[in-house]
Amino acid sequence: MTDGPTHPGGVLAAPVDLGGTGYYIHWGVLQISAANAVVIALMLLVFVLALFLPFPGGRRRR
Repeated sequence: MTDGPTHPGGVLAAPVDLGGTGYYIHWGVLQISAANAVVIALMLLVFVLALFLPFPGGRRRR
């Protein structure tokens, strides 16, 4: 048996086909893969949220 829930490859399988060509975003001379663009956007979102959300317990110490 090479497929199914008990096969280790079934649990660790990628949700997308990693054997194909990647999707790239072209903007002038800038070229970035869509996966990297998503990761960068999520990192920027977390950074902005960290700037504006209050730190837990920071206001109680005064």
